[in-house]
Amino acid sequence: MPLALLALAIGAFGIGTTEFVIMGLLPEVASDYGVSIPTAGFLVTGYALGVVLGAPLMTVLGTRVPRKRMLMLLMGLFIAGNVLSALAPAFGVMLAGRVVASLAHGAFFGIGAVVAAELVAPERKAGAIAMMFTGLTVANVVGVPLGTLVGQTAGWRLTFLIVAALGVLGLLGIARLVPELPRPQGVRIRHELAAFRNVQVLLAMAMTVLGFGGVFAAITYITPLMTEVAGFAGTSVTWLLVLFGLGMVAGNLVGGRFADRALMPMLYATLGALAVVLALFTLTAHSKAGAAVTVVLIGALGFATVPPLQKRVLDQAAGAPTLASAVNIGAFNLGNALAAWLGGLVIAAGLGWTAPNWVGAALAASALVLALVSGALERRTAARPGRIVASGSPGPARVAAHR
Repeated sequence: MPLALLALAIGAFGIGTTEFVIMGLLPEVASDYGVSIPTAGFLVTGYALGVVLGAPLMTVLGTRVPRKRMLMLLMGLFIAGNVLSALAPAFGVMLAGRVVASLAHGAFFGIGAVVAAELVAPERKAGAIAMMFTGLTVANVVGVPLGTLVGQTAGWRLTFLIVAALGVLGLLGIARLVPELPRPQGVRIRHELAAFRNVQVLLAMAMTVLGFGGVFAAITYITPLMTEVAGFAGTSVTWLLVLFGLGMVAGNLVGGRFADRALMPMLYATLGALAVVLALFTLTAHSKAGAAVTVVLIGALGFATVPPLQKRVLDQAAGAPTLASAVNIGAFNLGNALAAWLGGLVIAAGLGWTAPNWVGAALAASALVLALVSGALERRTAARPGRIVASGSPGPARVAAHR
């Protein structure tokens, strides 16, 4: 794997830290601003919606900018948003800072995934994407737990200043390690938009929304769930987040490995298992050991879907993948926003801290249904005489990797 993937992973590490660290700090932030925990959950929802809007917006604005330069500009925006969050005098200002930082998220991962795919041979494309996303998963093993610990002991504002410093490190890494890649010639916005006429692209994005949304339904409110239901001390949330992060790292690497071999079977297995595990979490949450094991499994199964879903979008939108890739990152975060909102609703309705797990199970099961529909449509298309299916064939994959 090229060294440039390390630079992309560094940027992903900073972004992953700021996205997930807020979940371990919701009680502290809520207390500081005098709002309820469900209200503080809007910091998760707002960030996710900012990614959804920012992914296509920033990608379109960057169509005439070389990809390396655009990645650097996005990291600059990320730094500014985290500084604003750290210094925010009111909850509304902090929410605005979260949104500013989130505008860089989708475009960074979307453009970064295309760059990663261009740097390797076609048969290693999913592995390269997984390598970049390793920065996001490692953030949950190192960045998020340490950020939570710092926030709980020295104040959550310091956490966001440290995250801003991570953004500076990512910016320097991109400047030094990512090669100057020429902007693709002849690619226009209308070419990029044409990918959205492909029903398989839309199905993959819908799977992304629902499947990863299932993860966030449970994880957004992990702190009160673990302290109020499982009986953990507040200080234990840090190592529980480490366990979640370890699951994410393992799932991401396994997903990247098998997505290059059997993409759709990988999705069937992981989405089905995720739905079952999330449903069982309503029971295992009442046991410390059971809750800890379940958190690992949710992280592993949830992130095992990331490389195959991103690769499927790149394959199906092979002629012009940049915008579709970025929008699919937004789809992950649309799922996050939807799940955080629905989880807050069932908690506010008095259904208890375990109720979001049922929401997550339903979302993951819905994603599995869409995956089965997508696979059936693909098989039907392949059975027609004279038709060539893009996904899984070497042609489109090679085109996407060498654009």
